[in-house]
Amino acid sequence: MTAELIVRIASRGDGITADGRKSPQAAPGDWLELDGSVTPGPHHVDPPCRHFPTCGGCQLMHVDDESYGGFAVDKIVGALRQQGIEPPEMAPIHLSPPRTRRRAALSIERKGRVVRVGFHEEASHRIVDMAECHILAPELFALVAPLRQLMARLLPDRGTATAQMTLTDSGVDLALEGMAAPGLEQSEALTMFAEGHGLARLSIDEGFGPETRWEPDAVTVTLGGVKVPLSAGAFLQATADGEAALVAAVIDAIGDAPTIADLFAGLGTFTLPLAARAKVYAAEGARDPMLALKGAAMQAGRAVFPEHRDLFRRPLSTSELDRFAAIVLDPPRAGAREQVATLAASTASRLAYVSCNPATFARDARALIAGGWRLDWIRPVGQFRWSTHVELASRFSR
Repeated sequence: MTAELIVRIASRGDGITADGRKSPQAAPGDWLELDGSVTPGPHHVDPPCRHFPTCGGCQLMHVDDESYGGFAVDKIVGALRQQGIEPPEMAPIHLSPPRTRRRAALSIERKGRVVRVGFHEEASHRIVDMAECHILAPELFALVAPLRQLMARLLPDRGTATAQMTLTDSGVDLALEGMAAPGLEQSEALTMFAEGHGLARLSIDEGFGPETRWEPDAVTVTLGGVKVPLSAGAFLQATADGEAALVAAVIDAIGDAPTIADLFAGLGTFTLPLAARAKVYAAEGARDPMLALKGAAMQAGRAVFPEHRDLFRRPLSTSELDRFAAIVLDPPRAGAREQVATLAASTASRLAYVSCNPATFARDARALIAGGWRLDWIRPVGQFRWSTHVELASRFSR
């Protein structure tokens, strides 16, 4: 038995040989020696971050972009073939650049005088105290050191918290979860921190929902050229770059359709760009994002017709879907099994399906194909650079 060639990356990020041997932090083209050591090949790169591979924020920082793109395509193709679907045309992955992640959740703990802020180790409760980060936008990373100082004052010994950070039009929206700030001294410390670091908003969540402590101006994000109010905790695509790639793919998929249904519309990531040239019905199950979208579309004069609707419990019927020339579908990780059942029988001719989970996408694609739809193409998108998380945009047609 001799050294074996690593031929691909498995779904959890391990390098794997043709006969199934796995090795962590191995790239395609590496050689797995008999003793388990790895001899680097042409696609193995030096990780730029000192915290890799301990930090759970990244799993694939040791591979070049070519191999990372191959991993993403393999993951999608594998999910499709498990459902008996022959993969369509697959575009190269659109990969967001380093240091562009505009939202993240960092864990915080205090033990004595030591405060740690960062991501957890892989499959562990231990926090990697962040000294550098090559995925976070600089505006987010700039708050890490100041947060340590703030939490040294506010967190009790052995206390923990979570910092939800989102980059908005007017700065960072920071929500501190799992902690309390009941006294005047703590409240003043929070206000001084927010003002001193130019936060767009600072909220505290003691377990009963976020309570805003600082918001000098209404917090917004710009979608399709329209400023949309951002409620605390609302979903936003991980990078502006990835969002633009997904929007471009959706526009390409539905063409010049004059009437569009945007299902699981959220704040209007796709609704508002599409409404610049078409009439768009937008369905969303979360109340706050739907109200934000409604108000922003009205103010901008966009032809948007929003509805607060739970598409899992009350999906659009086939007769409702038949009113639209094209459909946009962007469900959460669970997919859209209930909505796909009626979509499969509708007469709509164009469908753009955006997914953050290749497995549930493939399951839904099988139901659509059985209903007469054709899967034309898929474009992988890597907003979560160096992670095993893969997203995609696709087009179905009849």
